[in-house]
Amino acid sequence: MPGSLIKVVFFDAAGTLFRVKGSVGDVYLQYAAKYGVPRSPDMVTKVNQAFKDAFRQAPPPIFAVEQPEKLKQCERLWWFDIVHAVFYRVGMFEGFDDYFEEVYEAFSRAGAWDIYPEVPEVLRQLRLQGYELGVISNFDTRFFEIIRALRLEHFFDSITISSIVGSAKPSPQIFQRALEQHVVEPEEAMHVGDDPKEDFAGAINARLAGVLLNRDKIGMDDAIPCVADLRGLYHFLQ
Repeated sequence: MPGSLIKVVFFDAAGTLFRVKGSVGDVYLQYAAKYGVPRSPDMVTKVNQAFKDAFRQAPPPIFAVEQPEKLKQCERLWWFDIVHAVFYRVGMFEGFDDYFEEVYEAFSRAGAWDIYPEVPEVLRQLRLQGYELGVISNFDTRFFEIIRALRLEHFFDSITISSIVGSAKPSPQIFQRALEQHVVEPEEAMHVGDDPKEDFAGAINARLAGVLLNRDKIGMDDAIPCVADLRGLYHFLQ
């Protein structure tokens, strides 16, 4: 990887810069408690698995609308279908519509998320070294609220999210839209993220340098650029 050519470093968001506090199951059941949904370790496990299945089976978060209000409505409906599918699997309850509104808003606030420990310092150092920084994420417009609440927005020169640009990783189009904001060629940019298909393969297919983030250090492949946390990026950028 020719690090000396890199001018821009792009990051995935959830799972790379920050993570859900506890787990999705923990947050879902925290808000479902007042609706009579039992909370136990077994139930947390079931909800987490149901979420993984529902999220994997959902279509990409791409919407053929331009007006901000209609876009937000589409995003909300997209997530409604996923959360509904979760509790359809583990047990539906009365008052689900009200519950969904509460939990949907909860994920737009800082309290639902934890920043990975090394993230602020790595971003600070990369900016000091002269790199432009950006985000490429299959997220919705709540991302802007989240990144401000987590006090990370000042690190980034660009934010490219799927629901706004109309394409989602691993499609090359979303990477191209991000590159256009920096006026650089693919070979002058690196993308790092935790998903082998969406982040690493997506970046490589779009001709960016790709780095896979594997915080669990499970099944790390020596054949591909891989880091256990973002401090490992320094090695590939030297």
